[in-house]
Amino acid sequence: MNVAEAVGEALARLGARTVFGVVGSGNFHVTNALVANGARYVAARHEGGAVTMADAYARVGGGLGVVSVHQGPGLTNAVTGMAEAAKSRTPLLVVAGEVAAAAVRSNFRIDQAAVAAAVGAVPERVHSPQTALDDVARACRTAVAERRTVLLGLPLDVQGAALPDAGERRSAPAGRRPLPVRIPPLPVPPPAAVARFADVLQAARRPVFIAGRGARLSGAREPLGELAGRCGALPATSAVARGLFTGDPFALDVSGGFATPAAAELIRHADLVVGWGCSLTMWTTRHGALIGPDATVVQVDADARALGAHCQVDLGLIGDAAETARAVLAELAARGHAATGYRTPEVAERLAREGRWQDVPYEEHPPGKDDADGPRVDPRTLTIALDAMLPRERTVAVDSGNFMGYPAMFLDVPDGDGLVFTQAFQAVGLGLATAIGAAVARPDRLTVAALGDGGALMSVAELETAVRLGLGLLVVVYDDEAYGAEVHHFGPGGHPLDTVTFPPADLAAIGRGFGCAAATVRRPDDLAAVADWLAGPRDRPMVVDAKVTRGRPAWWLAEAFRGH
Repeated sequence: MNVAEAVGEALARLGARTVFGVVGSGNFHVTNALVANGARYVAARHEGGAVTMADAYARVGGGLGVVSVHQGPGLTNAVTGMAEAAKSRTPLLVVAGEVAAAAVRSNFRIDQAAVAAAVGAVPERVHSPQTALDDVARACRTAVAERRTVLLGLPLDVQGAALPDAGERRSAPAGRRPLPVRIPPLPVPPPAAVARFADVLQAARRPVFIAGRGARLSGAREPLGELAGRCGALPATSAVARGLFTGDPFALDVSGGFATPAAAELIRHADLVVGWGCSLTMWTTRHGALIGPDATVVQVDADARALGAHCQVDLGLIGDAAETARAVLAELAARGHAATGYRTPEVAERLAREGRWQDVPYEEHPPGKDDADGPRVDPRTLTIALDAMLPRERTVAVDSGNFMGYPAMFLDVPDGDGLVFTQAFQAVGLGLATAIGAAVARPDRLTVAALGDGGALMSVAELETAVRLGLGLLVVVYDDEAYGAEVHHFGPGGHPLDTVTFPPADLAAIGRGFGCAAATVRRPDDLAAVADWLAGPRDRPMVVDAKVTRGRPAWWLAEAFRGH
C-alpha cells in the first residue's frame, strides 16, 4: 500500500462519507482510494463549485465536509469557496495534491500553505510516509473539533512512497488505523459567571435572545427555548441560524437587516439582549440601531475572541451555547425564578398578526418604462406565491446580490437547517453549488437555489452536475439583467451603468440545454409550470427564469452598503 492509498483509507475511516471534487493527476489516486473504501464521490465541474458543495453538505448535517482537488490551479480555483467556509467556521477538509519539494521548476508550484492561511484556513501537510496517518488524523481533528477549514497538502513524492510497516511509523497505531478524532469537552462558564448571568436575566423585563451560528451548531434550540420561556425572552436569530425557533409563537425570526418591522421594534425596546453563539455584527444589529441605548448586552460564545469583537458587551461568557443555557436554566430553576417578561398576550397577538414578512402590506413595484420586452413580476409577489406552493420540508440556499433578501425572508424554512446562507465572504456565484451540496446531504427535502442572474451565469456549469445527479432541485433566478446592487447604489448618483447592466438572456433556454425543466415567469400565473414540476417525479432540476421588476432597490440595500 502506498501513502495515497493509505490516506484515502484513513479519511474514509475518519468520516469522509461523501467527497466532492474535480480530479487531476495530483489527486487521482487518493480520490480513487476514498471511493474504494466506501466514500461517495461527487464530481463537480469546477473546483470552486466542489468546495462550496462540500461546505453546504457539512452545514446541513452531513458531517465533515471533504473536497479533493488537484495541486496549483486546482487549489486556486477553490480559494473563494475556501474563504467562505473558513469565515463560516465550517468543519471542512480540502485534500489537495502538492508539488514535490524537489520539483522546484514545476508549473504547478505555488506556496499552497500561504494561500490557505491567507483566506483563514489552516494549512496542514502529509509530511512523510512515516507520519502520514498521524498527519491525516491531526488535520481531521482540527477540522471537526475546532470547526475549521483545513487544507491537507499531499506532496506527490510522498503520495507515491510505500507506507512503512506499523513498527516503522512514528507514533503509529497498530493495524494501519489512524489516531481517533476526539472532540474536546464543551466549554461551560464557571458557576460564579453563571450566577451573575442569572442575576441579569432575573432583573430583565423585556429580554431578547439572538441565536447565531454557534447556537445552531451546538443544538441549542431546546435549552434556549426552555430558558426563553422561563425568563420571558423573545427568541430571534441571525440570518445564518434562521429557522432555529420555528414554531415558537414568540419567535421574532431574524434580527438585523431582514427583520420585520414588528421584530425590529420589539428588539429595539428590549432592556436585555443576549447573543448566543452570535457575533452581534453590524448586520445582526443594524449597525447597533437595534440595541437600545439603555439595554444590557450579554454575549455567550465558545470562542473567547468573539466576545465584544463587534459590539460592546456588559457581560461576556466563554461557553457553548447549549451547555451554558442548560447551566443558567438550572440556576434559575434552583432559585424558583420564572417570569412573563416580554411574553405578554399583546406581544403574542402582534406577532401572530405581523410576525412574517408575508403579513407586511406592500405596493407592487411598477414594471418600469424600460421594460418593453414584457411584463415583470414583483420579487415579493413571486416569492410569496412560491412559498405557498412548495412543500414545508425544504432547504433554501441563497446566493449573494440585490435580490437575496426576498428568498431569505419570504420563503419559510422548517428548522435551523432549512436556510443555507453562504454570505460570510459575500461572494456572488456560490448559491447553485451551495444548493447541490445541501441536496446531496438532505435528499429527503426539496432544495431551492435562489440566485440572481449574475450569480447564475457565474456558476452555470454546475447545472450539468445537478442534472447528472438527478437532483430534484428548484433553481429560481431573480433576473433583473444587471448587478442590481451596483445599479441601485450608484445609479442615483448619475454614474454610468453600462458596466453593470446586460442584454436579456434566455436563462430558461440555457437550463433546457443542460437537461433541466424550465420556465420563464413574468406574472404569477406563469408559476403553473412550477406546480406541474412539483407534482411530477422531480427527477431533474427545474430552472425558473423570473423576470423581476428592477426599478427600485431592495429595502436592505442601503444598510448593506453602509458596511462597505
